[in-house]
Amino acid sequence: MSNTWTNCEGLTRRDGLKLGLGGLIGGGLSGALSAQARASEGSGSRRKTAQADACILVWMDGGPSHYETFDPKPDAPVEIRGSYQPIATQTPGIQFAQPMQKMAAISDDLAIVRSIRHDQGNHGAGNHYMMTGAPPRIPVGCGAFVSFHPSLGSVVSKEIGAPHGIPAYFSLPRMSRSGGPNFLGSKYAPFVVPDDPNRSSFRVRDVTIPTGLTDGRFSSRQQIRQRIDTMMRFNDASVADPTLAVDEFYQQSLQIISSKEAQAAFDIHQESDAIRDAYGRNPFGQQALLARRLVGAGVPFVTLYSGGWDHHVDIFNALDKKLPPFEATVAALISDLKEQGMLERTLVVVLGEFGRTPKINERGGRDHWSNAMSVVFAGGQTPGGQVIGATDRQGYAAVERVLSPENFVSTIYEKMGIDPGQMMYTGEGRPTHLVSDATPITELMS
Repeated sequence: MSNTWTNCEGLTRRDGLKLGLGGLIGGGLSGALSAQARASEGSGSRRKTAQADACILVWMDGGPSHYETFDPKPDAPVEIRGSYQPIATQTPGIQFAQPMQKMAAISDDLAIVRSIRHDQGNHGAGNHYMMTGAPPRIPVGCGAFVSFHPSLGSVVSKEIGAPHGIPAYFSLPRMSRSGGPNFLGSKYAPFVVPDDPNRSSFRVRDVTIPTGLTDGRFSSRQQIRQRIDTMMRFNDASVADPTLAVDEFYQQSLQIISSKEAQAAFDIHQESDAIRDAYGRNPFGQQALLARRLVGAGVPFVTLYSGGWDHHVDIFNALDKKLPPFEATVAALISDLKEQGMLERTLVVVLGEFGRTPKINERGGRDHWSNAMSVVFAGGQTPGGQVIGATDRQGYAAVERVLSPENFVSTIYEKMGIDPGQMMYTGEGRPTHLVSDATPITELMS
C-alpha cells in the first residue's frame, strides 16, 4: 500500500521532506539527535498535577468530514447528510456515522468535541492553528508549510524530555507541515521514522549496528568516518550539511545504537501476531503499534500522521475504503493501551485541520470548512462517554459550547502538566505567550 498522499494543492510527503526534514532523515539518528540536542533533559517546568505522561496525536491530514465520522446529521437533507446512516454507540444517546463501527463500540472511553471552530480555511493555516494553538500572523496559502510558533510536540519535548537518551518527540511516518519547533530551535524537532513497520524487514535506520559488523569493526569504521568528516568540515567550504560535523551528538548517537531501551522500543517484531493483526497489517496500523511501543518506552509525544483526507471529489467511495481500516486501528490502539494499563496516563487525540462543507459539491465531494469539526479525546484521565458542544441541525457551524484551537491546545498542555499560559522567548529574546488564551476544555479534565 502506498503512503504517498496529496492534498488539493498537490503536495506530497516527499515535498515535506524537502522542506526541512531531509537533514533529519538523511542524517539518520545522528542528525536527529544533533537536532534534538539536550531535549531529553527537559526544562523542569512541568507541573506535578499532570494527568498524562504521554500523548499520541493522530493527525488526519487534509481535513476529515465531521458528517461522515463523529457528527452525523440524519435530519438534514440528503445533499447535506450524505449517504451514511447514523449508528448507535456503546454510550446511550450518542451516535456516530455508519463507518465508525469499532469506535462506536468503545465510545465509553471517548470524549467527542463537536464545537471547535476557527477562521483558517486552508491547509497551511488550519494545520498551523491546530498544531500550535496560534493563528498564522500573516495570510498563508493553502499549500504553505508555515511555522510561526512551536508545535505541541516540540513544546512537550522541551518541557518534559524523555529518559534513556531516546528522543522526546517522534513523528510517524512524516512530520505535519507545522509540526516543527520554530523559535525553540531544531533540537526540539521530531525524530521522523519514515520506514514502514508493516514490512518484515522493518528496522529504523541507524538504530541498529549494520548487519555483518561486529562491535569492533563498527567502532573502527566510526573512527574512519570521524577523520573524513573532520577533513570535510575544515577543507570543503561547500559542505553545508551540519550532520557531517563530528560533535558530541554523533557520539550520543553511537550510545543510542547500543541502547537496550531504543532497541526494544523499535523491535515491533516482539509483538504477537494477534496484536499486530488487531492493529491492521498495513503501514498505518503498524505505525500505531509502534507509537504505543514508543510511549511505553517513555517517549512523551508521538504524532501519528495519516494523509489523504482532502476529499473534494467522490468522498463516499473514498471513505468506503479508507475509514474502516483507519477507525479499526485507532480503536485497537485505545483498547490496547487500556488493556495494558497505559490508557490512564496516555492521552490519545484524533483530529485534522478542519471539517468539510455542509453541501456535497457537484463532484460528489466536500470542500474545506473551518466552522465545524470533530476532535476525539481518549485516555489521560479524560472522562469518557461524553460529547462536548454541538453544531447546528445541519452541521454548518458550532453553536453550543463554541471552542477555539487555543482551548484545544491548552487542554493538551494542561493534561501533560505544562502551563499553557507561560511566557516563552524567541531566539532574539522577544516574549510571547505559549497560548494566548490558556483556558482548557474543563469537561475533558478529570
